Amino acid sequence: MRLETSRLILREFVMEDWSAAQLYESDPEVVRYQSFDVMNPEQSRQYIARDLEERNAEFRRIYDLAITLKSTGELVGRIGISHTKPELQEGTIWYLIRRDCWGKGYMTEAAHRMLKFGFRELMMRRIIADTDPANLGSIRVLEKCGFRLEAHKRENLFLKGRWCDTMEFALLATEYQADHSDVIEN
Repeated sequence: MRLETSRLILREFVMEDWSAAQLYESDPEVVRYQSFDVMNPEQSRQYIARDLEERNAEFRRIYDLAITLKSTGELVGRIGISHTKPELQEGTIWYLIRRDCWGKGYMTEAAHRMLKFGFRELMMRRIIADTDPANLGSIRVLEKCGFRLEAHKRENLFLKGRWCDTMEFALLATEYQADHSDVIEN
């Protein structure tokens, strides 16, 4: 599987990607708002191995893709979408990118392409995302993609030794197609 944008290629992981993934998975600032902590090399290898197994499932629920720069082929992050509630045609999107790539619009570009894939190819009706209210970069990405805030849950998640709030966002296929017909048609 391979999805393209003007500057990025979103592709399946291969085992050899673990060392490039380790660069962002071991950065405390990058994983600060993630549900996992800093990963060691073995954990990065295991993550990719699980992804390779999931890819072969009879009904594939998870699409976790490497984000690579089209100009260099360099792996800089990951973005995923999953069928969290297939019976409701609902999915969840997530993403993570190396710190030196923050603020360059890569994640918004990757998210737009993954949303197009989710709505057009996976036939999702609704895609959700959640984030820590302090994760302003992630909130900006979601807003640029047209997500709407549906809930701000207070101290609903115990993560990394403390109770955290989460903000839940959602986007409907009809909203995305209406607001991004130029993206959908490309």
